[in-house]
Amino acid sequence: MLGTIAGVYGVKGWIRVHSATEPRERILDYAPWQLGRRGVWCERALDEGRVHGGGVIAKLAGVDDRDAAAALVGAEIAVPRSRLPAGAPDEYYWVDLVGLEVVTEQGVALGRIERLLATGANDVLVVKNGRERLIPFLRDSVIRSVDVENGVLRVDWDPDF
Repeated sequence: MLGTIAGVYGVKGWIRVHSATEPRERILDYAPWQLGRRGVWCERALDEGRVHGGGVIAKLAGVDDRDAAAALVGAEIAVPRSRLPAGAPDEYYWVDLVGLEVVTEQGVALGRIERLLATGANDVLVVKNGRERLIPFLRDSVIRSVDVENGVLRVDWDPDF
């Protein structure tokens, strides 16, 4: 998921976009978008888009008034994986990490990554296994290895924390 439609902007069909890309406006480079809600997806072309204030606004093809834009609020924005640039060997898309089993260096299973949070200082893994753990994604000091192929992320973390 690259973002969500967060609201409407004006009366001519523009939308406010909550972008999960870095930088925020990069989401505009991935058009057309797949818009999804409750498992139903459709493709929408992007007519225009730009940074506005601290966020991003966009105009989608065929969305020409405030009511049509309001009907899209809450939709997820995605693109096919093949359209995303390949990362460096030690870079990961969040979607690659979700679902990985988190294991300590001593072999204690802590649970699976449910989602990630961007906190500003560093990203945080939300790991669940009966209880929820918040583990900072700090390479070398906490994150020891990421093995996407085998579905395991090894951490230096106290299981009681």
